[in-house]
Amino acid sequence: MAVDLSVKIGRLKLKNPVLTGSGTFGYGLEYEDFLDLEKLGGVVVKGISLKPKEGNPPPRICETPCGLLNSIGLQNVGIDRFYIEKLPLLKKSGCTVIVNILGDNFEEYVKISEVIRERGNVDGVEVNVSCPNVKSGGIHISKSPEAIKKLTKILRDTLKNIPLLIKLSPNVSDIVPYVKAVEDGGADGVTLSNTYVGIGIDIDTMKPKLSKIKGGLSGPAIKPLSQRIVFDTTTNCKISVVASGGIMNYIDALEYLALGAKAFEVGTANFVNPRISFNILENIRKYFMKKGIGSSGEFVGIFLKKNNLNYPAMED
Repeated sequence: MAVDLSVKIGRLKLKNPVLTGSGTFGYGLEYEDFLDLEKLGGVVVKGISLKPKEGNPPPRICETPCGLLNSIGLQNVGIDRFYIEKLPLLKKSGCTVIVNILGDNFEEYVKISEVIRERGNVDGVEVNVSCPNVKSGGIHISKSPEAIKKLTKILRDTLKNIPLLIKLSPNVSDIVPYVKAVEDGGADGVTLSNTYVGIGIDIDTMKPKLSKIKGGLSGPAIKPLSQRIVFDTTTNCKISVVASGGIMNYIDALEYLALGAKAFEVGTANFVNPRISFNILENIRKYFMKKGIGSSGEFVGIFLKKNNLNYPAMED
């Protein structure tokens, strides 16, 4: 039985719904010895800024029960070195490349987007909007729907026809206004979502486990929370969703698709098993064949449909 796993997120076409989570898969090249990158839906590289960033001092990562805390500090080589040193080698693998970008203010987001528009050679852009907008008195862009809508519109105009995803922070009381802001801004999709803010302490030394005290919590501990965010979005908004949060196996991934996500990102699990993304892909294919499901489209949102829940994306 032939299974069509392809999905479409706005103008972004993927051969299957399996993506790698930014910040957990390096620049993609680090995993070439473990799996064929071309077989994945796409590789989302670690966040790239306009200029190189050294990141935070160690310690900047630690394990927690059913999860991982990190405070890497967005360490990266910067957009120029990315285009010179990383992207050419990554494109040789034949994989779909989605570059995650970040900035400290609107101007930096625009400048890095202009570089990408001019140099091209990427299949999509994912925007991390959890960085401080220092020119607005330190207010986070991610905490203001108005700021998110404004930035999304600017980047949509700047990137022209390059597929655009906005990656939101889960650290808000209600995700829907923020997703609608992305929707109104003209993005192709929304990634839900980033890590949850947490801390870890060492009871023997009475020191924080991370140099910056606070960090981002990821891993299976956050899956129920992330699935609630996806559910709130798919039952209230039409925009395509890329899910993220606690995916450790193909069942976790299928749960997100059943909730209406078009695709998903595998993150922390890459540290446990560098082949996990490929394994999840193959197991989804086997599951579909076993159940007689011919395509990803038949399965996406099936939980909502079976339970007669509101699903705006199905109205078109």
